[in-house]
Amino acid sequence: MKAFIQFVVSSIGIGLLSGCGQEIDHDSVRQKGFVYCGQNAPTTFNPQLVDSGITSEALSPQIYNTLLTLNNDSYEPEPSLATDWSVNKAGTEYTFTLKRNVHFQTTPWFTPTRTMNADDVVFSFLRAIDISHPYHFVGGGLYPWFSGIDIESLVFDVKAAGPDKVKFFLSRPDNSFLSNIATSHAVILSKEYADQLQLEDEKHLIDSHPVGTGPFYLAEYNPNDFIRLKRNNQYWKKLPKMEQVVFDVSQRGTGTLAKLLRKQCDVLNLPLSSQLAVLRNNPDITLMPKPAMNISFVAVNTAHPALNLPDVRKALNYAINRQNILDSVYYGTGSQAYSVLPPSSWAYQKDTVQIRYDRKYASALLREAGYSQGLELTMAVPSQPRAYNPSPRKTAELIQSNFADIGIKLNLINEDRFLRGDQDGESGADLYLTGWIASTGDPDNFLRPLLSCDSERAGLNVSSWCNQDFDFLLDLALEVDKTRYRKNLYKQAQNILNEEFPVIPLNHGMQTQAQRNSLKGFKVSPFNAQPFDTVERER
Repeated sequence: MKAFIQFVVSSIGIGLLSGCGQEIDHDSVRQKGFVYCGQNAPTTFNPQLVDSGITSEALSPQIYNTLLTLNNDSYEPEPSLATDWSVNKAGTEYTFTLKRNVHFQTTPWFTPTRTMNADDVVFSFLRAIDISHPYHFVGGGLYPWFSGIDIESLVFDVKAAGPDKVKFFLSRPDNSFLSNIATSHAVILSKEYADQLQLEDEKHLIDSHPVGTGPFYLAEYNPNDFIRLKRNNQYWKKLPKMEQVVFDVSQRGTGTLAKLLRKQCDVLNLPLSSQLAVLRNNPDITLMPKPAMNISFVAVNTAHPALNLPDVRKALNYAINRQNILDSVYYGTGSQAYSVLPPSSWAYQKDTVQIRYDRKYASALLREAGYSQGLELTMAVPSQPRAYNPSPRKTAELIQSNFADIGIKLNLINEDRFLRGDQDGESGADLYLTGWIASTGDPDNFLRPLLSCDSERAGLNVSSWCNQDFDFLLDLALEVDKTRYRKNLYKQAQNILNEEFPVIPLNHGMQTQAQRNSLKGFKVSPFNAQPFDTVERER
């Protein structure tokens, strides 16, 4: 271990596993694997430490496993590292039985001496929820996705009940608990590896040199160039068909579409909507549209004196022509949002009265609020396309034009890396063009991380909006037994949002993946990339 660490160079907090400046040998990779492109470089390899991006959406399912997974059709939890589970009558104690003979990955920096057991599960969850845990503050001590669902106050303890049994103790019943621990954030780490790093005073390497139980392990990383994963030959399921997967995360040179057409990429994640016509006409490319659980929205900084007024926020909502954005940005791959929840959610409530385009009404609301002379605002705009917004800059420019029609001057601020939780109030942005990709099918997974008071205190709710009545409805919906009662509570919560507008829903996007025809075996999910263990190339 020590010999290896001497050659490690740090870069943006991630251990550099290889020299800089190397390029991908596409012909070599294609013989035994494939190249995946379309996402930016990671800031960490630990999905516990992020709420979105390549780490949780694409890398996590390859490197790690979770206790449960979500069925791609029903969105219901099903076994993974846990073979089964039980819950007490009060709904506050969950006992999981673990699968036996699951091996952690053997990497250049760690060779496991035992298989996964209950200690690994306890370590993985307590790290995120227990501030006294020796690894809690490693990597900054922020667990944005966990904070967003308020898991720190929900789970007050996790204990081993034997080598292959784990008990979770909850402070209250929570209907979303099983779904939440089935997401790509709730991964199982190796306690044996963590103990070794602690002894060598190298705890930070747990996030830059990951060790999981997934189908592939991290073999090489050149920051802002590529990430190479290699097959885990001790994977507890069937052996992955590909020997390696390379993620091209470089931003220089030709664009990702050109890389795909020139055979420098085999898979393009989330091509721009404007590129779809070119891809459809290419006989060597297959387009794979995937179901999506997402929302594009404008988060309104309610701490701003003018934006603290509900009528002003309503005026902004009525001023936006969502259909124009759909036509100009999505090219038939999206749908208009009438709620923060997507239409596929079982609690979805379509509101065509409050969420509509009405420029005259927007102007009237501004006058009544005392801003008849106009208003000047700023909006932070990310550069990276996402499933919920294929072209953020174009969307922002259309909104800018809509606001100008009602006397609002909107200045756009480029945010090269807009991450929820990074906003500290120093950027001066009044609005944030952003969005959300659900990790589960439960309505709570949209509403709580984006808008709860706990999320606001954790810095994740960028609207700085806190409504106790809204939070009460969310909490009650997690405790009631019957789905129809939960549905009614979520409808009431949506009504509050459509009166207050701390966020302005825009549109829902479709996830699309473009791939070379020779590749088969990709699994489809509405949440994130699935493990690539079944992907193969037809000769």
